Amino acid sequence: MAENSSPSPQSEGGLGESLRTIIFAVLIALVIRTFAFEPFNIPSSSMVPTLLVGDFLFVSKYAYGYSGRGTFWGLPLFQGRVFEENQPQRGDIVVFKWPKDNSTDYIKRLIGLPGDTVQMKDAILYINGEPVERARLAAPIAESGEQEPAGVTDYTENLPDGPSHIIRKKGDNEPLDNTSLFTVPSHHYFMMGDNRDNSQDSRTENVGYVAEENLVGKAQLIFFSLGDDTRFWEIWKWPWAVRWDRLFVRIK
Repeated sequence: MAENSSPSPQSEGGLGESLRTIIFAVLIALVIRTFAFEPFNIPSSSMVPTLLVGDFLFVSKYAYGYSGRGTFWGLPLFQGRVFEENQPQRGDIVVFKWPKDNSTDYIKRLIGLPGDTVQMKDAILYINGEPVERARLAAPIAESGEQEPAGVTDYTENLPDGPSHIIRKKGDNEPLDNTSLFTVPSHHYFMMGDNRDNSQDSRTENVGYVAEENLVGKAQLIFFSLGDDTRFWEIWKWPWAVRWDRLFVRIK
């Protein structure tokens, strides 16, 4: 008499298990991107020479806490920021939502804090009535293997209570080299690009003051960089286009 045989258990690793693994991985990636680190690609030259077109960054989402516009896909779930343990500091490089539509990502350097006055006079930055020291470099910064950029001058700028950084100028009589006096409102920030004569920033009506709700996070690390107008998916060009010396460089 034959023994009754029970159905063998379905082996793991089938289609259902694979789908669960994929969904779990996507959820983990989504949580990391929403609350921890978000990748960001530099699309313009407004932060040259600090950041270059083709740089890929990690932006810390938790650096300044969370807001609806900056964290939850632009949804106005609440006003202000939550879990804000650290305040934005002068000199931070910040990704924020463009105030005109609250959805387009911009990246600039934080120059003015709430209550500060900011003004450009004869190409010199003034913060709270005091000129910010700048020192001319012997030559503009050039990337490894590239020619020195022509028609520009690089300076070291020393922000008060902030880090030193490099700015680039075409001249000292450009359209944004003389501005009115800006007074940064409460819960807002004043942003400027390091490429001072090629930056739409808080000096213009196009950007203006940036509300704290619009802050996405602090730029922390360059994890990848491509030159020569190479697309990320053009892998066959990487050996020649990757800027190897910019990989895993901390941003300051």
